[in-house]
Amino acid sequence: MNRRAVLDAAKYLRNVRPIDPEEVCEYVEGGAHPAVVRRTLREEALSLGLTEREDGTFVPASEGPLSPASEGVYALPDRYLARLEDLLIERFGPDWPDGESGAALREAIRRLKERYYRQHPVEYDEEAALGYAIYHLPDYYAATGYVLDELGSRGLLPARLRVLDVGAGVGGPALALAEYATDALVEYHAIEPSAAADVLEGVLAETPRNFHPTIHRRSAEAFEPDGVFALDTDGQRESDGSRAGYDLLLFANVLSELSEPAAVLRKYLTHLVSGGAALALSPADKNTATGLRAVEHEVVAGSEYTVFAPTLRLWPDREPTDHCWSFERKPDLDLPGLQRRLDEGKRADRERGERDAATGEFLNRDVQYAYSILRRDGRRRIDATANPERFAPFADSEAHVTDRIDCIAVKLSRSLSESRPLFLLGDGSQSESHYAVLTRETGLNRALSEADYGDVLVFESALVLWNDDEGAYNLVIDEECIVDRVG
Repeated sequence: MNRRAVLDAAKYLRNVRPIDPEEVCEYVEGGAHPAVVRRTLREEALSLGLTEREDGTFVPASEGPLSPASEGVYALPDRYLARLEDLLIERFGPDWPDGESGAALREAIRRLKERYYRQHPVEYDEEAALGYAIYHLPDYYAATGYVLDELGSRGLLPARLRVLDVGAGVGGPALALAEYATDALVEYHAIEPSAAADVLEGVLAETPRNFHPTIHRRSAEAFEPDGVFALDTDGQRESDGSRAGYDLLLFANVLSELSEPAAVLRKYLTHLVSGGAALALSPADKNTATGLRAVEHEVVAGSEYTVFAPTLRLWPDREPTDHCWSFERKPDLDLPGLQRRLDEGKRADRERGERDAATGEFLNRDVQYAYSILRRDGRRRIDATANPERFAPFADSEAHVTDRIDCIAVKLSRSLSESRPLFLLGDGSQSESHYAVLTRETGLNRALSEADYGDVLVFESALVLWNDDEGAYNLVIDEECIVDRVG
């Protein structure tokens, strides 16, 4: 088949009408089979800028923002779970949850959780990667979907999307992106050197037709981001300078595993397009969440990059230096069947010290995560700036203890206490943690409870106290305090 004739026909037809592979056959001297033409168009979709529609025709990808496809994240789609089970059966057989294989998978999950908790290096062999996928693929998929929507719902992800996923793991973030951007033309590059790449390759086979993945089995430190951009149909690098980079960088649950995370993040940030974003995620536990924030502080301070969400800098020329254990919490996921089957697997090997019955240890429905979105164009989720003539910065709280102040801050937690509502706050100037303690809710301060994570709030007449036990400041929100939401 004359491949060049197919490409020339596609270039002509895309400016006229949807490209039908059967019509393209008429332009190929000597003829061609429609299935071969379709395969060629799919292979060249990135260079031609085409998306494939459900009716099998191809059209130019939109030049505007993508249209988000998901309205909520409740469960990992069944086809990905089915593919994961195929991988488990290929490795262990149909009774993979039981006996020696089930015990090995459960032990792998325990070992990974323990090493994460103790901040030890994590290594993935085949068993560990499969166990990790059973336990974490659904919740990492959900967390990434929620954070992607911070950008996508505001029209900040293009319909022609070039993505680099650093430390892609077993694929949770990749699948979230594929499902979120089903109508977009996505050029996706994954960096993953471990055995997790085998699981990633398996589940990526189930992604939608306009998601074009490439896996690079290199470490984040060794990989060079340039040189992987899409080529035009003559095999040359695209000449449009505005596209010479990535629209989105993903760092999901990887920064805590790097010896120099800030240096690696800086390296990749230089490859963002001017309107691009870097999205970093970590588990919600204290070590990884505060570690993520420390990397954010180090990278942003004095640089061209700004925080889009959630820890906005509301005071120009100030930077926070607190530890900031801040994380989001979303509704529980539907329980994946694979997790229940592993938890209920027959414990045949008593020598491993396994319990006789299911314990719930391997059921993971929680969606809790810390995140940071950085941009280089100065845009922020909420465009709010503190007025020094009106507000007191948290950096000066020591001078205001026992005083009532007006201030502006970001809500950085759901309620942290069961006894009375307690919320972490930040204004981008703090060196110590600040918490809003709601002692009496009124119609004038109800916005504190009703605001979402990441919302900006204005406080009038909040009482400042020092909590010596916690080493933090408390802003007492009582009947004298007024709280309003910004934007």
